This record gives sequence, structure tokens and C-alpha cells, in this order.
Amino acid sequence: MKREKRTTKLNHRGEDIRKEYKIDYSKSRPNRFAQIAQEEPLVVMVDADLAQVFRTSEAVNQALRALITAIPDTSIKRINR
Repeated sequence: MKREKRTTKLNHRGEDIRKEYKIDYSKSRPNRFAQIAQEEPLVVMVDADLAQVFRTSEAVNQALRALITAIPDTSIKRINR
């Protein structure tokens, strides 16, 4: 029996990967999660010791806004709220 010629390479996990994938963009659809991502807030994980100090998202936001006011204007662009 002859071995079949392999057209793809194996990656470090032993899985087949191709150098290039041909994608038919005419069959693509809009991202169904885009609207959800715009409506829901960004989630950030904090360490346990910080979670004990800042128990609510309002406390975290207040502390971060206070920190922003302490930073000189030249280092960041401020967003007016």
C-alpha cells in the first residue's frame, strides 16, 4: 500500500493546519453577537484582595476615576462624562 501524500503540516499539537484557507465571503453572515457586546458592559477580573476592598462596580469606577484625575493631562486623553 502506498501512503497518501499529506497536503497539510502538523502543528505542535499534531493537528493539521494549512498555510492558507480559502474563505467564501459571499456566504458570510453578520456577527450575531455584535449587538450584545455593545449593550453589555465589559467584564474585568480583579484579584481576590481587590475584590475584598472594592465590593461593587461603582466602587471600582469611582476609584479609577479618582486615579484618572491624579494623572497629568499630557499622558492620557480624557473622556468627558
